[in-house]
Amino acid sequence: MVTTIVLIQLAIVLALIFIGARVGGIGLGIYGMVGVFILVFLFGLHPGKIPIDVMLIIVSVITATAALQAAGGLDYLVGLAAKFLRKHPDRITYYGPLTTWLFCLVAGTAHTSYSLLPIISEIATNSKIRPERPMTVATIAASLGITGSPMSAATAAVISTDLLGGKGIELGDILLVCIPASFIAILVSSFVQNFIGKELVDDPEYQRRVKEGLINPEADAKAMQQMETNPSPYAKYSVFAFLLGVVLVVLFGSVPSLRPSFEVNGTVERLTMPETIEIIMMSIAALILIVGRADVKKAVSGNIFGAGMNAMVSIFGIAWMGDTFFNGNIEFFKSHIADVVTEYPFLFAVALFIMSIMLFSQAATVRTLYPLGIGLGIPPLALVAMFPAVNGYFFIPNYPTEVAAINFDRTGTTRIGKYVLNHSFQLSGFITTFVSIGIGYLIITFLY
Repeated sequence: MVTTIVLIQLAIVLALIFIGARVGGIGLGIYGMVGVFILVFLFGLHPGKIPIDVMLIIVSVITATAALQAAGGLDYLVGLAAKFLRKHPDRITYYGPLTTWLFCLVAGTAHTSYSLLPIISEIATNSKIRPERPMTVATIAASLGITGSPMSAATAAVISTDLLGGKGIELGDILLVCIPASFIAILVSSFVQNFIGKELVDDPEYQRRVKEGLINPEADAKAMQQMETNPSPYAKYSVFAFLLGVVLVVLFGSVPSLRPSFEVNGTVERLTMPETIEIIMMSIAALILIVGRADVKKAVSGNIFGAGMNAMVSIFGIAWMGDTFFNGNIEFFKSHIADVVTEYPFLFAVALFIMSIMLFSQAATVRTLYPLGIGLGIPPLALVAMFPAVNGYFFIPNYPTEVAAINFDRTGTTRIGKYVLNHSFQLSGFITTFVSIGIGYLIITFLY
């Protein structure tokens, strides 16, 4: 009887996740909240924990990033990246993805990749390098940047006090494991991609588009030159201000003793990392507005702010539903699958991967499944090593960064296959996932 009820609840949760994902935008959060209503009012489960820390970190970081965008700082960084990539066109398959990864690592959002993808495609095309090779790795690298960024909502979720932050895991642990693991995974994937597909000049789709006049590399190159100009004389100052915030977050996260401590009810409590990030990044947003002379209205109307608010609403609903379901049935999961998952922890990584396909959000996946992993007794460091598994949404080629990459590659080499799932991103996605998790396990094995 109990098993039947849990399975019915699971079916409802998965159905609402699917509906929310199909609706898109804030739909994931809205239908997640419908799930909370059903689980609480109809099945009588105790409401789970609202991911307040994660939501507030998203607000603070996105506010700072949106201010940076309004000040022209993102355009300034894109211009610097373009100049660097143009100096090394023969290495675009390596440098393109690494540049995209670095941008997302610093900014904490994959949306910065939209500015870089057309540059990577144009440089590859002009160098007669098959654009599919750097474009696919760069798209996946944007996701890997999120699962290692001190600025991302996903990392904020992992180190929140009610998840791994309460299990002794600090921001420095996430960075130490995930950054080198992601870096190596990107290099491995880039190396493999160099041997994938025909050379550009031999590709029949490229030949057709050139013949029909659909591709004009010279005109494209002139258009892209505009992105290499400084949008504002104050843009550079806004970048320095934002980087100062990143450095402070990493410093306080890596050295907890630097954070202030207070006496509360006779016990000494240190300022938590979520509170630290919120204070620093909102303050940095003010600094960016001042030194970058940015318009606040422009910051709010930009795509970065809108995407961040969508993420916050989505996490609010979907994570609360997941926490309510798993914690409400934690004894059932412990008695039925705890032994298997503990003996074969990689199965939990598979669960993270599959859930991320449905949720289209690393942070929401963390908030949904990590409480279960903690409840099942999976070691916190193992959960850190599995962190890149939440990047599985590349599996179905309808995530915005994938759609953008396909559209930016006007040679037609980056494509969706006849059977949909045989698309250009699968190989890079699986290589980076397997390699990053494997390297992560090696790091925690030898350094901890």
